[in-house]
Amino acid sequence: MGYKFRKRVRGRIVSYILLFAFLLFLLFPIYWMIITSLKQNKELYNFEMNPLLVTQGITLRHYSYLFERTNFMVWMRNSIIICLTVIVFTIVVSSLAAYSLSRLRFKGRWTMALAVFAAYLVPPTLLFIPLYRIVVLLDLPDTILGLIVTYPSFTVPFSTWLLIGYFRNIPSSLEESALVDGATRLQVLWRIVLPVALPGVATVTIFSFTLSWAQFLFPSAFISSSIKKPLAVGVVSELIRGDIFHWGSLMAGASLGIIPVLLIYVFFSRFFIRGIMAGSLKG
Repeated sequence: MGYKFRKRVRGRIVSYILLFAFLLFLLFPIYWMIITSLKQNKELYNFEMNPLLVTQGITLRHYSYLFERTNFMVWMRNSIIICLTVIVFTIVVSSLAAYSLSRLRFKGRWTMALAVFAAYLVPPTLLFIPLYRIVVLLDLPDTILGLIVTYPSFTVPFSTWLLIGYFRNIPSSLEESALVDGATRLQVLWRIVLPVALPGVATVTIFSFTLSWAQFLFPSAFISSSIKKPLAVGVVSELIRGDIFHWGSLMAGASLGIIPVLLIYVFFSRFFIRGIMAGSLKG
């Protein structure tokens, strides 16, 4: 009995040590950003100072520089508009596509499903040139709408594949009962399937928001005006000028930029885990 108890205690100690190491590895970049954004320039560029602590007093000058000397709030607004629009479009399109591929019977549907997933595997570096030609043909260069049009090229395929796996595990008897009562396919999808598949929809929301919020390649290639840039591109392009890096303001922008991501993960975390498990491991 004593041996088993000691073994269980040692196992827990090892687990806690590994968990602490993982948390340290995970949270250290965030700590570094925040601590750097609060340092004064004379301490920030003094290599004799302790890089892990603020020793010369906390300053908010880097944050005030963001709001007073840059278009930070405009970039933040642009990113929010882009992300929310892309999320809505992705949920609508991927839900319709996933439901048709998982429930309707037609020739070649699984070949089409594999093709959808294969489209997600294409690197964005191969897509942005043809996508830019499409944006030019639509007369949307240097516009937020041009980004909204192109972002679903990497959010819709994976979201569709994820929802296919989730929809397949919803009992078809629920839909059959509604169809017998006279409901249409769209009514079944909207009133029965999507409420049951809420964890999967939440997962798609998080996925689409994260990729859209952090996207750098497309807006760098498509946007040139400062007031049209999303947050990720605006902070980098405006605070790195030649060989001059405004590190304090860069870290301040990064620290503020992760807040919406953290909030959406905290809000949807329970649904996110359930959605990933149901959409990827079952069936």
